[in-house]
Amino acid sequence: MESILITGASGFVGSFLVEEALRRGMETWAGVRSTSSRRYLQDSRIHFLELDFAHPDKLEAQLLAQGRFDYIIHCAGVTKCADPADFERVNYGQTRCFVETLIRLGQTPRRFVFVSTLSVFGPVHEDTYEPIKETDTPQPNTAYGRSKLKAERFLQGLTDFPCVILRPTGIYGPRERDYYLMAQSIERHVDVAAGFRRQDLTFVYVQDVVQAAFLSLEKEGVAGRAYFLSDGQVYSSRTFSDLIIRELGRPFVLRLTLPLCVLKAVSLFVGWLAGLRWKTSTLNRDKYHIMKQRNWQCDIAPAERELGYRPAYDLDKGVREAVAWYKKEGWL
Repeated sequence: MESILITGASGFVGSFLVEEALRRGMETWAGVRSTSSRRYLQDSRIHFLELDFAHPDKLEAQLLAQGRFDYIIHCAGVTKCADPADFERVNYGQTRCFVETLIRLGQTPRRFVFVSTLSVFGPVHEDTYEPIKETDTPQPNTAYGRSKLKAERFLQGLTDFPCVILRPTGIYGPRERDYYLMAQSIERHVDVAAGFRRQDLTFVYVQDVVQAAFLSLEKEGVAGRAYFLSDGQVYSSRTFSDLIIRELGRPFVLRLTLPLCVLKAVSLFVGWLAGLRWKTSTLNRDKYHIMKQRNWQCDIAPAERELGYRPAYDLDKGVREAVAWYKKEGWL
């Protein structure tokens, strides 16, 4: 039986990756923190492994005790931090520590998949609205994007390390909380948009990210490659909220469009307040730059051609399933 370690297994994407590994009959190890919720990791076939990425000596002992995995999907990381320096410390520093320890112990897997983000490229082609391509020069404008890019460059600089990098655009679906906040606001009859200039958005349903991750494990000749992931469609800034309104059956919704200068002031203030309490907030400096970005198109042709990636969910189908889950779970 092939073994797989999925780090960040208690998170939104990680929990779906675990379910797919179990469905495939793999010996499935869930990498979690001691404080992680295991709400979506209830299957008795799951093996749990608490890895201390922050302390190399402890990590080495933990990996030595466990032994080599056939495959690793590294999904662990942070998307919100009270201290911006923590993005680099965790997303880059701990990834580097993990991989260097694997190499040092002779535990390099047959394939290592790193879940990165489209945000490593930042605001590219903002004037022409052309799809972002792998040949474009990254110019991340968020601490999150910069930390992921640094991790990518470390991985790409390694020799004979069989890594595939995935760069999904905005991931949504059941269990996800950021897009859920939009649904929650619409349920209260308010929809807020950012800025008046055209904004082209892209999305990818969580199960399609899972599909791409396992294709990355299976396909030969893709080690060393990086792939953008979306559903292959481009949407206006209102499409997502329109679909949520339909699924919630809200005939009246107050639509507010905030000027970017107002949004920036609010985001910085809310982020500052959260920082005083050493907490994270959904609105912050990084979130402002994400909402400000006008072009989120990306070229998924290489993933389709080389991985055989075929998105199964467009936004209509994905929002329908996500909202149905939120209702079933009592979130809405």
